[in-house]
Amino acid sequence: MGDAMQEMIWMKDCYVKEWDAEVLDVKDGKFVVMNPVNFYPKGGGLVWDTGKIVDGSGNEYNVVYSGKFNGVVSVEIDKPGLEPGVNVHCLLDWKRRYKLMKLHTAVHTLAAVINKETGALITGNNLDIDKSRMDFNLENFDKEKFIGYVEEANRILAEGHPVKIYFLPREEAMKIPGIVKLASKMPPDVKELRIVEIEGVDIQADGGPHVANTRECGRIRVLKFENKGKNNRRVYFDVEQ
Repeated sequence: MGDAMQEMIWMKDCYVKEWDAEVLDVKDGKFVVMNPVNFYPKGGGLVWDTGKIVDGSGNEYNVVYSGKFNGVVSVEIDKPGLEPGVNVHCLLDWKRRYKLMKLHTAVHTLAAVINKETGALITGNNLDIDKSRMDFNLENFDKEKFIGYVEEANRILAEGHPVKIYFLPREEAMKIPGIVKLASKMPPDVKELRIVEIEGVDIQADGGPHVANTRECGRIRVLKFENKGKNNRRVYFDVEQ
């Protein structure tokens, strides 16, 4: 079973908080494959979703991890009991997911500002609830200038730019300026790319959850800077209303 067989709800709608699903497979009593699924799996620099699965008898299972293996999303539950063929009701830890959505859209916006001002690219990122970081390949680093980039990103976020999610054939997507650096890393067999466009700000091939409008993000707050060697700078940040 691959992507075509398993519907990943967040790919089209990031705001679904609960849904019904069928359990397709269970391994070792705790690794569950279901369809559809809306627990975002760890990847793309984002941590995973958590939440609950409730079976027809009212038994609750906590989802403690979600990962993607060979194109299939599998979630880990905290106790055995679920069997293939069972219908379940799933509930997302919405507070956690929504914070990740805000962080994700905010980092796309900040990355766009940094790239526009310096030409630097994001070389890595890790978005988590309590502390997020972003690495970028900037040789001459000026903290005051960077604070200025953050303020510019915050100004853009406050303007309320719509965030659109749509799909394009790979060949068409690859023609978009600035998208190639990400899309070119996609496996060759991916025929259709999911595009996340922050209107007037940024456009990228991206598989993660986002808010629908930049105003939802709040403000980016820098926590600290680190020098990780030549051409590698790291910033830790958070978003707050």
